[in-house]
Amino acid sequence: MRHFYRSGGIVLAVILTLTSVPVFSQTGDGTPMQRLDVMRQRLETIRRSAASSLTGLREDSRDTRTDRDNPDSASARLRSIEREASSMQNQVNNLRGKLDRAEKYEMADIDQLEAAVADLQARADRVFLETAEERSQAEVTEGRPREPQKRRKFLGIFGRGGSDEFDELLGSVRPGRDRELFVVATREIRKRNYDVGRLLFQTIVTTYPDSPYLPMAKLAIADSFYLEGSTSALIQAISAYQDWLTFFPTHALADRVVLKVAESEMRQIGLPDRDPTRARRAEVRLKALIANYPNTVLKKDAELRLAEVQNNLGTHNLIVANYYYNLAIDQKKGGLKGAQSRYMEIIEKYPNFGNMDEVLYKLAVTYMVEEETDQAARYFAQIVADYPNSAFVERSKDQLELIGATVPMPNPERMNVMPPQSESFFRNFRNQLFGIYPMTIDRDGVLMTKNFDREKFELIDQIIENQGDLYSNQIPQSLTTVISQRQPAAGPQSQAPEER
Repeated sequence: MRHFYRSGGIVLAVILTLTSVPVFSQTGDGTPMQRLDVMRQRLETIRRSAASSLTGLREDSRDTRTDRDNPDSASARLRSIEREASSMQNQVNNLRGKLDRAEKYEMADIDQLEAAVADLQARADRVFLETAEERSQAEVTEGRPREPQKRRKFLGIFGRGGSDEFDELLGSVRPGRDRELFVVATREIRKRNYDVGRLLFQTIVTTYPDSPYLPMAKLAIADSFYLEGSTSALIQAISAYQDWLTFFPTHALADRVVLKVAESEMRQIGLPDRDPTRARRAEVRLKALIANYPNTVLKKDAELRLAEVQNNLGTHNLIVANYYYNLAIDQKKGGLKGAQSRYMEIIEKYPNFGNMDEVLYKLAVTYMVEEETDQAARYFAQIVADYPNSAFVERSKDQLELIGATVPMPNPERMNVMPPQSESFFRNFRNQLFGIYPMTIDRDGVLMTKNFDREKFELIDQIIENQGDLYSNQIPQSLTTVISQRQPAAGPQSQAPEER
């Protein structure tokens, strides 16, 4: 049975737009500098949106004398949002300056500013939606060729002198304009003009609440952050994907979005001796994907990533455990219980940990020190039986003979279990230098690939061809964004956006 996914109509979409959590991180996630970067990007988007909306107001809505008497007019409200965003940008820049100069600052100032930016985002979205009527024009231009226009700075940011194709596209509200925005936004993201593409997608969300493109525009915004890939962008990708899942938890793409949240965390995981917070969050997401979507085609991909993440977490615990082990065994300074608790945590939480033989051996040694030979023999025997190729096998056999315990035979099913391969010197040096922990991560988004190939037909192309909709049987039965090789376009409506 084929399922058809599209917007639930004007009323539902308005509710989604007005009540949705902003697509940007607002949870205090990241370092102070990363949080300020996120706020700066959010405010710049708000300011540009307000500026483009002002340019699209009809002449009868631009009477500045009326604005002074009526602060509730469309132009007055948009100018207020623009000024407020600019003012907050100055506050963000001041705090960034303090961090750059290593001056004293209060964390509470960042928290308060973050809350203020989130509040402004919500108010701005309402204003953009409520002023759409003043920006609307009855003339339909969809499918009509655009007059050649010289490029100038896009909202004072990009390009060079002349007029700009984006001013009219963003500012005016017309039937069919949502599709045009979606197509052009896709083109800009593929050209890696992420800020421009996001602004165009966001215009659909805040201006066309009944658009069938709205759900996929929100998802494309999340993809744009993921494809951009900077730390602050990944923080915002997580928030945007989670926001999308809040409103579309049963969508056929939901499992892929959960995986992207996990991979956004994974891309921020450092070496095992660093903060394990990101690895723990990725572990939670991957477990949720496997548990909540038992029939997903992504199960093997999720299990592979979960094993890698848990190996990182297990190694983190092993580093801590070995610190206490060396303190107790080599330096005779105590710390035995600390080592035991960490080794036990690895055994209980990460049963497939790659260095489990080392964990079992050192845990057994701690019990030997405490003269708990029965416990020690249990772990020595497990090494001999389950890790026959381990470097700790001979020492374990010696300890079992010393204790007088039976030396077990190797488990035939475990004869092919080999110790983890050691990284080459240069690869290990590179990983240590750049803080890289090798993991399997798909760098493509849900709808778009990172490296656009005009010969490939992607999910976002299918959405454009379907006028904003997506059939569940059009989603690939594997972890890929590409549906097929691109077919010759049948007409103007089926043409997919290309780089120009």
